[in-house]
Amino acid sequence: MSNLPQVRWGIITTGMISSWFVQDLVLDWPEAKVEHIVQAIGTSTIEKGQEFATKYCPKQSPKVYSAYEEVYRDAEVDIVYIGTPHGFHYRDCMEAISAGKNVLCEKSFTLNAKQSREIFNAAREKNVYVAEAMWLRHRPLFIELQRLLHEEKIIGDVFRVFSDFASGVDIASLPSTSRYRNLTLGAGSLLDIGVYSLTWARLALGGNAPEQAEMPQILAAQTHEEGIEVTTSTVLQYPSTGKQGIVTSTTKALGAPGEVFAVIHGTNGYIEVEGRTPSAPESFTVWTKQEGNPDRAYFPREMCQGKRYEFPTLGRGFVHEAEHTALDILEGRKESRIMPWAETLYMMDIMDEIRRQGNTIYPGE
Repeated sequence: MSNLPQVRWGIITTGMISSWFVQDLVLDWPEAKVEHIVQAIGTSTIEKGQEFATKYCPKQSPKVYSAYEEVYRDAEVDIVYIGTPHGFHYRDCMEAISAGKNVLCEKSFTLNAKQSREIFNAAREKNVYVAEAMWLRHRPLFIELQRLLHEEKIIGDVFRVFSDFASGVDIASLPSTSRYRNLTLGAGSLLDIGVYSLTWARLALGGNAPEQAEMPQILAAQTHEEGIEVTTSTVLQYPSTGKQGIVTSTTKALGAPGEVFAVIHGTNGYIEVEGRTPSAPESFTVWTKQEGNPDRAYFPREMCQGKRYEFPTLGRGFVHEAEHTALDILEGRKESRIMPWAETLYMMDIMDEIRRQGNTIYPGE
């Protein structure tokens, strides 16, 4: 038996993202500060839930329910992980909160900022913990890069960033019920993968707490096929500093594994970020201008010194998010230290404006 404090999880849905999360919950690693218990699983059928439990958490014996509501009512569940499609997040969060449960809900948190605000208001009234499960922000690579950029100013003052996420999906071949094609479920590249491109831009151009963060001016364009947004391009410009970001996403192309997907430019160099995908970064290289070189606006590689930082992925990559969330719960927090409510709202407001300009509207809006 472990001497670590325990946090008991209720898992909503048995899809791919939930399977990845559960695999990391039960992962045995020496630096763990919490023992994660998969207490309950909510799914459409008992058989599906039992198969999920046997495959992904064979050393534990979670209760399996054929209705989400039963997970919410289970007194032995400390926090609910919601892995349903975007279009169900509002419903599932509100039902879990109504039952008095703490919640970790997958990104994108909701379809729009209005839904997010209503969820946070409900959580405040019920005095429960709620956080958006943006696993990227919890990764050691992301946290270290943030520190180097804004505390050490390793490339001077950042003034622009490029970030892209390309993930090939043949939407025309998919059934109308697919989350990639069903607008009710939040289909489109922006909420699914574009949010990662925006997150890299936020990392590079931010630095301020979300409550003090300046809202950028936005110029956005979106392309639709089969009624679904398949490509988004956005220019962000911060009036007070002149900083700019170019943020793109598409489901019409596939990025090559290991390719550079984000470039951050500063007054004293630049940084390239690479990895399997923008949601699973593996390394970044810092190119800084050599001392003694004449001042230039552009630094060719032969005039720079490159230092590569590598960060092996632990498990599926959800370990750090699970640990941080569990520690929040044990410490009695109601918001995530990594992804507080104001940060989720800041990002949702930006995506709302992008969709407004791109004419992407979800049912009920």
